[in-house]
Amino acid sequence: MARTVVSGISVSTGIAIGKAYFLNRSISSRLPRQTVPDHMVEGEKHRIVKGFTEAVEELEAVRLKVPEELREHQLIIDSHLMMLKDPKLQKSALKYVDDHCINAEWALEKAVNDLEKAFGILEDKYIRERMQDVRQVALRVQAKLIGGEESLKPVHGRVILMAHDLTPADTIELEVNKLMAFVTTLGGKTSHTGILARTLNIPALVGAEELENSVVDGDLVIIDGLDGKVLVDPTDDELEQYYTLQNQFEDYQRTTMRSCHLPAETEDGYRVQVFANIELFEEVAAVIDNGGEGIGLFRTEYAYLNRTDLPDEEELAEKYSELAAIMSPRKVTLRTLDLGSDKFMVHFGSLDEANPAMGLRAMRFCLKHQDLFKIQLRAILRASVHGNVSIMFPMICGLKEVLQAKSALARAQQELREEGVPFDENMPIGVMIELPAAVMIAEILAQEVDFFSIGTNDLIQYSLGIDRTNPHVSYLYQPLHPAVVRSIKYVVDAGHRAGIGVSLCGEVASDPYCLPILMGMQIDSLSLTPQAIPGIKRLLRQLKMPDCKQLLKEVLSCRTVTRINRLVTENIYKKYPEELMFFASLLDNDDIAG
Repeated sequence: MARTVVSGISVSTGIAIGKAYFLNRSISSRLPRQTVPDHMVEGEKHRIVKGFTEAVEELEAVRLKVPEELREHQLIIDSHLMMLKDPKLQKSALKYVDDHCINAEWALEKAVNDLEKAFGILEDKYIRERMQDVRQVALRVQAKLIGGEESLKPVHGRVILMAHDLTPADTIELEVNKLMAFVTTLGGKTSHTGILARTLNIPALVGAEELENSVVDGDLVIIDGLDGKVLVDPTDDELEQYYTLQNQFEDYQRTTMRSCHLPAETEDGYRVQVFANIELFEEVAAVIDNGGEGIGLFRTEYAYLNRTDLPDEEELAEKYSELAAIMSPRKVTLRTLDLGSDKFMVHFGSLDEANPAMGLRAMRFCLKHQDLFKIQLRAILRASVHGNVSIMFPMICGLKEVLQAKSALARAQQELREEGVPFDENMPIGVMIELPAAVMIAEILAQEVDFFSIGTNDLIQYSLGIDRTNPHVSYLYQPLHPAVVRSIKYVVDAGHRAGIGVSLCGEVASDPYCLPILMGMQIDSLSLTPQAIPGIKRLLRQLKMPDCKQLLKEVLSCRTVTRINRLVTENIYKKYPEELMFFASLLDNDDIAG
């Protein structure tokens, strides 16, 4: 048995076997924490300013050396530069030196801890994990304060890169063709490390908390990106087992990737469009490479995060236009801002909401703050002439919200007409069906929009009354609960009766067990994480609609989720056992949208 097994979160699937190479380790244990006499305060403040300046200069130099294969990740470097230049963090550290007469390193650490506490109370897991970006920026400055970063050791042969944390900037000076896998101590499911690893098509684990205590440079390790673990100093039997598993997985990947650009069409000719959910511009390459037919959900929230100012119309219009142009003629669906007042306390004040996830968020927030909403609407409209753009309103619970949102859009259109600014007069308008209330009035909403997108993650947890991130009740999160299946079918039928398309996003869209049932409902399109697209398209091409409709009929007759799960599992494994051997591991890396 391996000497040590370290658990982590898999964010890029696969198997890697090789020698460990540590890029960096935590510097927190090396940070001096001292009080300083009054006459040294100005000197410590100067060190902070100098540290930020040097970090900016270093990152700008790195930005100029980004290799072509990592070019799309330049946006992350840009966002880190923006945070370094934003005065808020620096001012907070300077204030700690002034108020408490402490050294620069300690002051910056306390300023970051304050931000961590603020991020930690947020309901949205994705937003909380964006604190990782702030932490990475601070660590770059801390390295300057304690004497600069150590020069990189030369890499001999191919290695498995291990680090306390990792950014695209950290890999620029390394030869990416020598990297077999990534493992980091920090990070969550939405970590940029996963996006980076998937771009390079190598396995990656994040959140491996015991990594730095368990692995040293040169250790032979196995990275199991299927099961989320690191085996340190494995036995010969384990090596043989994993070499076999690695070959099997690579064969599966080659098979699915060879056919990923073929149409998503059942054996008997039922055509479904398969789109991708993304939040960063850098993921566009993965959409195209994995056979995505467009972007079914672009989360626009990222442009508003990790900054003290709000993006203006020009910035948003430029980003949306570039996205539309690159994807053209493929479809791009921009979901309007899905954040709440808890994310904009600096600008709009805190409402002290006990449950922000069910408070003033998404469409409710935008309708309350019309000026903010209008800026985004105008930017989306301006981008619509550069490609195949649709707009989608999230978390709709009633007709009034749809009419108010459409009215705001009409006002923005009229302004642009009067200014002579071109836009697509026929840009499709859609709404997300995420709340049980929206399900029950789907036939009413369908009369006002051009398409539906069923956000299954939120729909399931709101329908079943459970928080899927709560370990005490997460077992109740059941995609095939009879109420969920009936809700989805009700929306699909209502949309089709009204003559509009119905898409589905969230984890259900990439669940092979749910796929035949969705086909039986005659769903029009699916939107899922890019890396799951090849496997879903391959499975879909092996389905037959009569079989799918029969399975749906049997599922609808079931009274319990236990019976449905047993029925579906038996059906899938009987027909496609070889397809599911590796695909299930991809579900753990699925997106958190919807």
